[in-house]
Amino acid sequence: MADYPVGFYFQLSFLGEDSAFQEVSGISRETGIEEVVCGGENRFKYRLPTVSTSPNLVLKRALIVNGSNLVNWCESSIDGSLANPIETHDIMVSLLDADGLVCAMWTFYNAYPIKYSISDLKSQENALVIESVELAYNYFDISKSTSFSNLFL
Repeated sequence: MADYPVGFYFQLSFLGEDSAFQEVSGISRETGIEEVVCGGENRFKYRLPTVSTSPNLVLKRALIVNGSNLVNWCESSIDGSLANPIETHDIMVSLLDADGLVCAMWTFYNAYPIKYSISDLKSQENALVIESVELAYNYFDISKSTSFSNLFL
């Protein structure tokens, strides 16, 4: 019986530091299509593949009040008003197995922040304040552990 990985045991690495996050979303990729009508043939359209696209990567965690490298990077990129070049960094998201070993890793290349926000402040709720960071990137690739490679085929 195979041991399938669970979605709650993961880590994120940024600038060589491991960061704890509550949620990482936007790990997907799809190929667009272009529909082409063939003259004289009205029964169907050709559906041809075009370029692959991916949504932005969204990171969520409890608000860090003392600041962090991630928040400093967001401030310099978003508030810099393009006076200085935006620094891009590679972001690694690793899915871990029960022993804490990496079973799959997604590397997002040339990522940069495009949005920073915090959750709504509500006086009648007892919830953590969550900060969200949205990152754009060029592309990502997937590295798999050999023990889990058959799960991703």
